[in-house]
Amino acid sequence: MRLAYSNLAAPGWTIERAVEAVSEYGYDGLELRLFDGEPIDPLAPPELGPLPVPLVCLDTSIQLAGDFEQALPAAIGLAKAWGAPAIRVFGGPVASLDDVARRLAPLLDPEVTVALETHDDFASAARVAELLALVDDPSFAALWDLHHPFRMGEQPEEVIGLLGGRIALVHVKDARRDGEGWQLVPLGEGEVPVAESLAALRAAGYDGWVSVEWEKRWHPELAEPEVALPQHADILRRLI
Repeated sequence: MRLAYSNLAAPGWTIERAVEAVSEYGYDGLELRLFDGEPIDPLAPPELGPLPVPLVCLDTSIQLAGDFEQALPAAIGLAKAWGAPAIRVFGGPVASLDDVARRLAPLLDPEVTVALETHDDFASAARVAELLALVDDPSFAALWDLHHPFRMGEQPEEVIGLLGGRIALVHVKDARRDGEGWQLVPLGEGEVPVAESLAALRAAGYDGWVSVEWEKRWHPELAEPEVALPQHADILRRLI
């Protein structure tokens, strides 16, 4: 397993600074969500030259519940141009899995994996697995965000059993219950079974990317990236 981080952790950084931090803080690659502090729009992409570090994934806001027929091919094309092997998409409030599968399958490209995150209406790995079964194509896979299936009551071994070899990327974060919701916390200070999840991945033969998603862009109260990223890397290096 190799270690990356999402630049969602550092909304104030330039791309150049984000690249420098990869080696500075003990990472191997970069997951791209922001450009100049804003989410990247595949339909109006910024100019980005070749990066000197592996680009792990291009994170989009595309929802499969919406009209994705224009945005998804644009994102796949952008990932190919930038050298990213995968793009992240969300599920959203999908009314019909069969309809999504029918519209999605013809748009897939063997050069770029479309990774559906365990998030929002698809927080459960069981729900993601349903759509994966309908789209039996290696170019469509799962992005396992460790937090969301756990808060839905799914344990690591269960997630592995549901998603198996269709996991394309893993997002690491930690959180603890706060009333009826959850509060994001530094790695090791919450309830998310990160060590157990990584052990289950290792036992299943997963050798892909593990990426830190420190959501500073959405939660400005979180610690600065100069603090959070080294802390996450130190712990994860020991675990993987």
